[in-house]
Amino acid sequence: MLREYELTREIFNKCSGNQMRDVFLEELELDDAGLDEYVRNYFSGDDISIERFDDGRGSVIFDISISGERQRMSFCEI
Repeated sequence: MLREYELTREIFNKCSGNQMRDVFLEELELDDAGLDEYVRNYFSGDDISIERFDDGRGSVIFDISISGERQRMSFCEI
């Protein structure tokens, strides 16, 4: 079954004195298993770590580390 999600993608700044981050918003239609697949297909490379968290309020959050850069993808069902 397809579901609609709002995706918030955050790229965290590496500079310790700068708390700003890049934020991108997007709307997607994915099936139930599509979240994990979408994140895995979005990123490629050998030096990658992906952790998934369900926040208990309907959002699914992926913390990603790729070559030392930290990102977060949060999916909220619309």
